[in-house]
Amino acid sequence: MNIKLIVVSKTDVPYLQAGIDEYVGRLKHYCDFELVVVPALKNAGRMSPDEVKEREGVLILKQLEKVDRVVLLDEHGREYTSVGFSEQLQRQMNAGVRTLAFVIGGAFGFAPAVYDAAHAKVSLSQMTFNHQMVRLFFLEQLYRAHTILRHEKYHNA
Repeated sequence: MNIKLIVVSKTDVPYLQAGIDEYVGRLKHYCDFELVVVPALKNAGRMSPDEVKEREGVLILKQLEKVDRVVLLDEHGREYTSVGFSEQLQRQMNAGVRTLAFVIGGAFGFAPAVYDAAHAKVSLSQMTFNHQMVRLFFLEQLYRAHTILRHEKYHNA
């Protein structure tokens, strides 16, 4: 199964980028993984939050194929334990999903059209995190899920 993570704008915090790079490298051992960075909007500071979400939404939707299973990382999504998330990942593999596309929106969230394209929503926590930090947290959990599925010691280390 291919897994891609679509994010809005580059990560501009060096320590977060270093962690992201670390987990992207680790994930490539388990699956075909791609990190897709949608460019930041120019003059976003002059736009309303709704206009930013709409324009980002257009760019996000261009990165998706009709056959992709789309999962949004969203504060209103379903929460999982690490083991529960690994089980959900296994279900997607067993179902023959070719590409599982996870999407992390920008600072204002998602446009309605992106919600319409989604098959599921996942929340990492009831707490609110910076959208750049979520990238690292999610990649670590995705890596952890793969190690759980392979019964490797990382999860209990």
